[in-house]
Amino acid sequence: MMARVVLHLPEQYHDTFRAKKHLALYPRIEAAVLARGGVVAIAGRPPALFSGKVLPADGDLHIVENGRAIGAGWLNATLAYLEGYWHLDPAGVLAESSNRDKVFDPAQVDGAVAQKYFDSLQQRFAAARRSRYGQAREVAEVPQGCIAVFLQGPAPQRRKHAYASYTAMLRAVAMGADGRPVVVKAHPLKPEMGAAQIAEVRAMGFDLIETGANVHDILARAAVTVSVNSAAALEGFLHATPAILFGQADFQQFCATVLHPDDFPAALAAALTTPPDYARAIYWYFGQHCLHLDAPDFDAQLWSRFAAMGFDADRLGLRQ
Repeated sequence: MMARVVLHLPEQYHDTFRAKKHLALYPRIEAAVLARGGVVAIAGRPPALFSGKVLPADGDLHIVENGRAIGAGWLNATLAYLEGYWHLDPAGVLAESSNRDKVFDPAQVDGAVAQKYFDSLQQRFAAARRSRYGQAREVAEVPQGCIAVFLQGPAPQRRKHAYASYTAMLRAVAMGADGRPVVVKAHPLKPEMGAAQIAEVRAMGFDLIETGANVHDILARAAVTVSVNSAAALEGFLHATPAILFGQADFQQFCATVLHPDDFPAALAAALTTPPDYARAIYWYFGQHCLHLDAPDFDAQLWSRFAAMGFDADRLGLRQ
């Protein structure tokens, strides 16, 4: 029996997902499958798809937006930090994607190819001051050589990715800044939450500079970024700015990681003295381990990922 491709999307977007920028992967999948005679169905996202437990197979290939679905015939997808780049992964998305278990060996990455790729992304995002969420258009003053801390909202703690609370992270950074100014940006979607956390640490007697500046203005002036596992860490690579993480990430291969707040000074020293090869890291992550909607071989990559799950063209009923 021919298998279907089932797209599990938020119910409020079932009729409109083809026009939604943040769901741009799904109409591409739908169009590719339908063009070859396959069948696509749209379904909801019941709680079981976020349990992280192994789900039963039913003969179809399921793709869950921002899911935690594991099992034969289950893939998870979501935007992978930079616009146009996506996870399509059997392990999960973002910090839980299978990228976290891959070994990054810069010697195995073609330097010239990586540099060309890096330069392209640098122009597209850093030079254009473009990020996933809306950013200030005016250029803001940011202290040169600062430590830039990016807050993220409740998701890292809810998903148990964080190794410390935001207030503990901010306190550790302020205590270990070694004279560098500490600039803090709240998540654009959670400004009140971020402001409250900044105020809490200021009340402890620590000097924090709160900013709403464009993320790229901050990154261009920062000596290092600090976050649980923010996209800003990877965006910082486009500015040759190293990153420190206070949590699990699927790009931790390139970053210093703090398991306990007391470890921050050592992580800061490591980040500043042993930065990654930014071009090779960016190409390895986005060019080799994410789906890019504008890639000339997008369809081929899609079929390859489906086949790796046991759903080749024959099983999906796809014409050659």
